[in-house]
Amino acid sequence: MSRARAWLTAALAALSLAAGTARAAEVRVLSARVVAPSELRLRFSAPLPRADAENFRLTHAQAPDIPIPVSRVRLADGNRVVLTFEQRLMPAEHYRLELADPPLAHDVRPAAWALLLSVMIAAAFINNFVFTRYLGLCIFFGVSKKRDTAIGMGIVFTLVMIFTAMVSWSLDTFVLRPLQLGFFQILVFIGVVASVVQFLDTMLRKTHPVLHRKWGIYLMLITTNCIILAVPLLNAQASNGPLDSLALAIGSGAGFALALFLMSCARERLEYARVPQPFQGLPIAFALAGLFALAFMGFSGLDFFR
Repeated sequence: MSRARAWLTAALAALSLAAGTARAAEVRVLSARVVAPSELRLRFSAPLPRADAENFRLTHAQAPDIPIPVSRVRLADGNRVVLTFEQRLMPAEHYRLELADPPLAHDVRPAAWALLLSVMIAAAFINNFVFTRYLGLCIFFGVSKKRDTAIGMGIVFTLVMIFTAMVSWSLDTFVLRPLQLGFFQILVFIGVVASVVQFLDTMLRKTHPVLHRKWGIYLMLITTNCIILAVPLLNAQASNGPLDSLALAIGSGAGFALALFLMSCARERLEYARVPQPFQGLPIAFALAGLFALAFMGFSGLDFFR
C-alpha cells in the first residue's frame, strides 16, 4: 500500500512538473525594458496565470542573491505587465527576472544600438578629449584659427581615427593577444597611425597642394596626437569588441571635430574684437578653451537611457 502511494505521489509530481514546463513553454517574455526611475515594462506571449508581486523576482546581474522588492504590479493592455520597484532602476544596467508561475527566467539588458549610441554621445560630449581631458591641444590650437581649415582637419582626423582604431583593434585582438605581445601595443599603434598619416600626407601633396599647405606640420602631428593614440589604448585596456571600438572612435573623432569647429568660430570673431595686447594670441585662445570646457561640464551626468 505504501509503495503504491509513493508511486502515485511520484506520478503526480511528474505531471505537475510537466504541466509547469508546458506553461513555461507557452508563456515567453517578448520584451523587457527598464523605464526610469523604478519601472520595468514587460510583454509576454500569453496571459500570465499569476500577476501578484510574489510571482516576480528581479535581481541585479552583479548581485543575484539580493532581490529588488516589487511594490506594485499593474496589468496593461493585453499581455503587458508593468512592475514598480521600491529601489531605483538604471536603464543601462543588466538585471535578471525570474517568475514562479510559470517558471521562467529572462535577462533584462539594454538594446545594443542604444549602448553603442550612448558610447558615441559620451565620447563626443561628456568625455570630450579636448574640453574634459585636455588632450590633443597642439593641433587644437594650431588648426582652429580658420573655420575652413578646422572643418577639413576635423573630417580627416575623424576618418583617420576610425581607420586606425579598427586596424589597431584587429592587430591587438588577432596578433598581439594570442602571441602574448601586449607590451608592443604602443609601438604597434604608433606604427599604424604613422603609416596612415604618411599615406594621407603623400596623397594630399599630390592631389590637394593648397589644403596640404594649410595644414602644414599639423598633419604630421596626427601621428603622435594623444587622442588618436588614446582611443586604441582604451579599446585594448577595456577589451572592447569591434562595435564598441568603432563607436568610441566615431564619438572621439566627432568630439574633436566639434571642438575644432567651435573654437575656430570663436577665434574668427575675435579678429574683430579689441583684445588687450597681453592677451592676444595664445593667451586669449586658452581663455576661450577654458570657457568651452566650462560649458561642456554641463554635459556631466548626461544619461542617454533616461
